[in-house]
Amino acid sequence: MPPSPYKAMILAAGLGERMRPLTDHTPKPLLVAGGKALIVWQIERLRAAGFVDLVINHAHLGQQIEDYLGDGTAFGVRIQYSREPEPLETAGGIANARELLGAAPFLVSNGDVYAEYDYARLLPVLADMTSKPGHLAHLVLVDNPPHHPEGDFVLREGRVDAPPTHAIGQHTFSGIGCYQPSLFADIAAGDKAKLAPLLKAAMLHGQVSGEHFSGRWEDVGTPARLAALDTELSRVRHAHQQA
Repeated sequence: MPPSPYKAMILAAGLGERMRPLTDHTPKPLLVAGGKALIVWQIERLRAAGFVDLVINHAHLGQQIEDYLGDGTAFGVRIQYSREPEPLETAGGIANARELLGAAPFLVSNGDVYAEYDYARLLPVLADMTSKPGHLAHLVLVDNPPHHPEGDFVLREGRVDAPPTHAIGQHTFSGIGCYQPSLFADIAAGDKAKLAPLLKAAMLHGQVSGEHFSGRWEDVGTPARLAALDTELSRVRHAHQQA
């Protein structure tokens, strides 16, 4: 896959409080499943799709992330870091990294999610967003997992909307999305800000597209889910070694 002209950001600044005590001494994206840190699974899939210019934000134990990944050379990518003295939430973290991300639309993924998603599917989306400044966001949605049965959003003919009041969302946001820099224009660097209000405001104007991903996806939010994923991926790796 040739290098993509678009940048990708991996969000890695969370405190990982639900993962304690594992995250008392290790940032959540560096927790291991199937012999690899969660964030490395992401980096390898991004690189395979041509995304080689990466921005990673961090706060909690962030120096460990920099020490582990370095400048990205060992993984075939180029990494720049956006350092936060304390977590700024998703939109705040993205806005804080705007100078590193540049003026073009960009991809964002959560560093603590495991997803067997082909990021190359988002290259045409980013190209479309480049030519259409009013196309503010594109979200990858998944089936509602057992721990989030109420879901987040409704997907209709490629358009994402918030469910009506008190209704259940058909799908859950995977943590993977593409965004225009202008979506974060009103957030000052260093300010805390959540992503959902920005998305819901854009949805009112039909400016958020989306797609449904039915493949393997896991929000690795608890030690039990991490252990289950580790067992699953280790079994797959062992089977490949035996083949």
